[in-house]
Amino acid sequence: MKFITGILKEEKVMEEKKNNLIVRIQQYLSRTKGPGFYSADDRVYHPFSVIVQKEISDHVRSWRFIILLVIISLTCLGSMYTAMSSIKETIKPNDPEGSFVFLKLFTSSDGILPSFVVFLGFLGPLLGISLGFDAVNSEQTKGTLSRIISQPIHRDYILNAKFTASLVVISVMFFALGFLVLGFGLISIGIPPTPGEFLRIIIFILISIIYVAFWLNLSIVFSVKFRQPATAALSGIAIWLFFAIFYEMIVDLIMKGLVPPSGLVTEAQMINFENFRLNLLRISPSQLFSDATTTLLMPNVRSLGPLSLIQVIGTIPNPLSLSQSLILVWPQVTGLIAATIVCFVISYVSFMRKEIRSR
Repeated sequence: MKFITGILKEEKVMEEKKNNLIVRIQQYLSRTKGPGFYSADDRVYHPFSVIVQKEISDHVRSWRFIILLVIISLTCLGSMYTAMSSIKETIKPNDPEGSFVFLKLFTSSDGILPSFVVFLGFLGPLLGISLGFDAVNSEQTKGTLSRIISQPIHRDYILNAKFTASLVVISVMFFALGFLVLGFGLISIGIPPTPGEFLRIIIFILISIIYVAFWLNLSIVFSVKFRQPATAALSGIAIWLFFAIFYEMIVDLIMKGLVPPSGLVTEAQMINFENFRLNLLRISPSQLFSDATTTLLMPNVRSLGPLSLIQVIGTIPNPLSLSQSLILVWPQVTGLIAATIVCFVISYVSFMRKEIRSR
């Protein structure tokens, strides 16, 4: 009798465990219904992160980003191929930069195709403009901006999220291209980069991101100011072409009218005129980017201005250390960061004070 009672108790316990397991499975299946496979009460996303994810998805799936990605990737591969094919010619026996082989991959060229730095300095602004010229006005034209603002979220989340999403896309793209060059260089050369070279390349990529972020913020300013995306895009491209092509010509014309004939000028006066010319050129963001990247990727550059004969005599042609190169380019990097912040502040204030009406 006791034996039968024990068996019945065990069957009852097994039945209770089975029922509990069925209840738990049903609860799990009820929670995993829906597109996100979770209940709405289990996970709450911040509105800022939701807008950032949405903007990143829109950028990655857009045809203009895919086209620019293909163009920049092809130019990167072309410049990398020319650098690898001519790297034996660029490294000389008594060259102080002979130990910086990986830096040659970013700066060397065979004369047919420009180097990777030149391509990035020319096409980078186009990438920033393309990601920001319709950041706000396209939403306003479609009538979706008023719907977003009507939701219980802060207005500045919209602008900050659009800038953050574009900056994330640019950063991932530039780091991918930089590591791609490093990987192909490691395969072709067979020698790993030194820690100094690796840090110089990482800082170069960060400066490139800041440079493109300036053009991104400038295009967002035009997107806030102008209602039509075409007007904002043309304004950004016009400023880019002005600084890339015409600004240096204008500075040269100004200096041609100011500088007297060479026979009437002393060495000190020529140095002062050249410093004045360089300061005028450094108003252009492309010149700041060129100075910073040239100094970082070419350690033998010891000065970004003219030197007198007395200053040159007695100098030892050794490459600068990373800290010395950073000290030399810090004014250029600070100028790029300041210009980026100014453009962002202008777009932020304009957007916060902008009157947005429904269609």
